[in-house]
Amino acid sequence: MIIPMQKYKFLIYHKEYGDFLKELQALGVLHVIEKKTEINDEEHKKFQLINRINKVIKFLEKREVEKTDNCPYADGLKIIDEIIYKQKELTELQQNLASVKKEIINTEPWGDFSNEIIRKLNKHNLFLRFFTISKKKFDENLNEQQNLQVINEYNNRVYFVIIQQENEELNIDADEVKLPKNGLSEIKKKAAEIEEKILKINNDLDHYSETCIPLIKRERDAVSSTKDFLKVIENTEHAADGKMKILEGWVPSSNKEKTREFLNKNEILYIIDDATKNEKVPILLKNNRFSRLFEPIGKLFSLPSYSELDLTVFFAPFFMLFFGFCLGDAGYGLLFLLGAGFYKLKANKEIKPLLSLIQILGIATIIFGIISGTFFGINLIEADIKYLTNYKTLFLNPDNMFNLAIVLGALQIVFGITIKAINQIKQYGFKHSLATFGWLIILLGSAIYVTLTELDYIATNNNILYTILSVGGFLIVFFSDVEISIAARIGKGVWDIYSTVTGIFGDLLSYIRLFALGLSSAILGFVINDIALQILDSAPIIGPVFFVIFLLLGHGINILISSLGSFVHPMRLTFVEFYKNAGFAGGGKEYKPFSGVVEAK
Repeated sequence: MIIPMQKYKFLIYHKEYGDFLKELQALGVLHVIEKKTEINDEEHKKFQLINRINKVIKFLEKREVEKTDNCPYADGLKIIDEIIYKQKELTELQQNLASVKKEIINTEPWGDFSNEIIRKLNKHNLFLRFFTISKKKFDENLNEQQNLQVINEYNNRVYFVIIQQENEELNIDADEVKLPKNGLSEIKKKAAEIEEKILKINNDLDHYSETCIPLIKRERDAVSSTKDFLKVIENTEHAADGKMKILEGWVPSSNKEKTREFLNKNEILYIIDDATKNEKVPILLKNNRFSRLFEPIGKLFSLPSYSELDLTVFFAPFFMLFFGFCLGDAGYGLLFLLGAGFYKLKANKEIKPLLSLIQILGIATIIFGIISGTFFGINLIEADIKYLTNYKTLFLNPDNMFNLAIVLGALQIVFGITIKAINQIKQYGFKHSLATFGWLIILLGSAIYVTLTELDYIATNNNILYTILSVGGFLIVFFSDVEISIAARIGKGVWDIYSTVTGIFGDLLSYIRLFALGLSSAILGFVINDIALQILDSAPIIGPVFFVIFLLLGHGINILISSLGSFVHPMRLTFVEFYKNAGFAGGGKEYKPFSGVVEAK
């Protein structure tokens, strides 16, 4: 349900405006109407600071330490700057360490050496040149070379040096190596020093992660409140040569009494207007405990416009059923139900609704797993389980599951068209919904007639069917658009009949994906079990071990893949087939109240 909004316009004396805004921000009910889309420099700086703080929080939350709220520091911004500096320093040190380790790898074959000795030799006009070559080539060509000293043989390569006079020409078929300026021991010492610095920085960051996340979040909220304050200042109108300030915004009807009490107490001049059709009113949803869990899914597509119905409460039961249909394994559903329930015991308040949603989807999966007779990839219909013998006739075979997918699809399409008719009445009036009711008469009337004749409740009478089609067709042709002429209505109505008929059949076929995904998930589970049983019989001792490992890995992967498809495809059916047939327009902007407490500047 969309909570009704009222538009407030405040008139405040300029000297009292700062105090008014602080109290209004503390009240936290007004969604300010934005009249200026450009962001000034001060707001831009606040945006950048909030982004930096969010990155710091994300970085700290990833560190695997126990989090507390015992931060010994008071200045949150100073801590944030310190963390950002240490992050940058840590990145540079890690890059340096990688370079030094590469240097160690290149130097190790040469062993440790003294650069001081090499420099003394150079003073006496003796120079060392370092080479490497494959062992085979060395044995063939260089084994008898004078002034050559083998240093090491490593990975089938020979590392050697040649002592020569300055300007002496040397013609050797080998790779000359430029040796590092420092010896191996010095390089390793440098690596150890870098690792020690990295360890100290990580210890400092762990300390910040353990104690300072709540402080940093409070700092972010304060900056955000300051940004919102500046934004409100920018969207304030000025009157009477700047002596009066005018501010407009939306307040939910649920906060009406609270707002009026505040305004009367502070003797604020204000005007209240109801929302009109052409205004961009912010959207605040209020649903029951069950439907509220599905609001994040609906927001992935769009919020409804203010003038239409909120479809969350209508698509939520279907989405739950469709997810269960696609996954369709009672064992997997049981894992969802128990696993999410276990994590809810320790989860914070923000994550609990998501876990509750997972539990609901798990319940739907258990239901459809029971209907189709599937439990952790075991086909209960064919399994030799004596306790299920009397119940096997209750399970639905693949043909029945296919028909069930089509029936569910038809129900959601007709339900969507019904919602469309109600929406049209709500937005434009009853006469604009007559064409939609024509489709309902044709679809529901034909379905009821065919069902009753098949069950022999009534005798077959084509005149009844013709009457249903004629009444529905008449409403579609002559009321498809009541704002145009009769001749134009007829042409538009005929086109609507063609496009809608083809569209409905296409939409109905889309629901076959429910059956296909459920079947593929079950087949993959069967295959995993079959291969696991072959592994079990392959070896008397190690077979059971690999049997368990394969089952865990196989079903784990199947759950991940199937769960993803079971979420994405019902979402597609909701946002494409259901929303289209329900006439969903969307485009609503979320209600964001001016809230928080900061000092006015």
